[in-house]
Amino acid sequence: MLRIRDRLRAVYGTPQMRPHGHPIAELVLTVLSQSTNDRNRDVAFLRLRGRFPSWQAVRDAPVAQVEEAIRPGGISKVKSARIQAILRAITANPRDPGHELSLDWLARAPLAEARRYLLGLPGVGRKTAACVLLFAYGRREVPVDTHVSRVATRLGLLPRGAPFQRLHDEMLALSPPGQELELHVNLLRHGRRTCHARWPACDRCALARMCPSRAAFVRAAVAAQPRGSTAKAMTA
Repeated sequence: MLRIRDRLRAVYGTPQMRPHGHPIAELVLTVLSQSTNDRNRDVAFLRLRGRFPSWQAVRDAPVAQVEEAIRPGGISKVKSARIQAILRAITANPRDPGHELSLDWLARAPLAEARRYLLGLPGVGRKTAACVLLFAYGRREVPVDTHVSRVATRLGLLPRGAPFQRLHDEMLALSPPGQELELHVNLLRHGRRTCHARWPACDRCALARMCPSRAAFVRAAVAAQPRGSTAKAMTA
């Protein structure tokens, strides 16, 4: 893991992100990120924040208004209902005295308790909970999305076909304390830019020499070439 960290750092640098301290914003942003790209997610989030002055206003608004605000993020009907359900669940179980809609207490709670609470919110899974804990407060968690899962599985760090709960536990155990955010961000970058889902760019991968999956992809790429193309390429 340390060798992987160092090579990814050489390619992508060390992320300079700092915990932003806004857990509800991170929670909503992660819901909006589902089944869309970063640009559409951010447009939807900014539209939502621009149209409602507070999270209380988002919670209490007609669901159709929330749905319209976040429409650029896709599947807005589902996401609007989920966001409001989450905000109502937080309100129904306040943990910060004097604040009915707050998750600031997550910074002080034991990690297991904070994670358990988030997983109890409507539609919140381990990845979403991990994003809140890591990006809002810098707590020891590593979100395992499809990119991180794909890269780590191909590298032999994580078992193939394992449930995401186990993938999160194992990825967290492998990550050096204090470097969870760096590993998540750089593995995600690598998955987007090099280790693509269908045809990874093994020929320009900084991790190719330590990747046990490389040989299989090279064989598959050769097999997929039209007959005679290899010979032509060798004599060109």
